[in-house]
This record gives sequence, C-alpha cells and structure tokens, in this order.
Amino acid sequence: MDSKHNEIFTGLRQRIKTIISLYEEQKSKNNELRKQNQELNEKIEKLEIKLDELDKKYENLKISKVLSSVPGEDVHETKLQVNRIVREIDKCIALLNR
Repeated sequence: MDSKHNEIFTGLRQRIKTIISLYEEQKSKNNELRKQNQELNEKIEKLEIKLDELDKKYENLKISKVLSSVPGEDVHETKLQVNRIVREIDKCIALLNR
C-alpha cells in the first residue's frame, strides 16, 4: 500500500510542478503583454498629440491662405476665420483668468 501511495504522491507532485511551470510561463507572457500594451498606449498618446498639432497647423495654414488672398475674394470666409480666431483668443483669455 505504501508503494501505491508513493506513486500517487509522486504523480501528484509532478502534476503540481507542471502546473506551477505553466503558471510561471503564463505570468511571464502576461507581464510581456502588459508592457507591450503600455508601450502601445504611449505611442497612441504621442500620435494623438501629433495629430492635434497637425490639425492646428492646418487651420493656421487655411487662415493664412484666406488672409493672404486677393481682397474681395472670399470676404465671407475671411470674416468667419477672423471670428474663429477671436473666439479662440477669448477662450485663451478666459482660461488664463481662472
């Protein structure tokens, strides 16, 4: 009977070692994936900032194009752009006054 119990315990120990090994392997993979996820989130954040900067540059380019156009052309568009600029300045002033 002792021999049979020893075999059972040995088999059980082996299975536990296998489970622990698999757990450690999955834990390592999980840590790698978390790190990769964090890196990708940082990259997304940087790209969003860059996109915002490019949008602002594009808007500025549109404004400068409208303002530099021949007088009489797109007067309505020029007025709209100037109004947008004034609103942006007003927002900035309001934020600074807080």
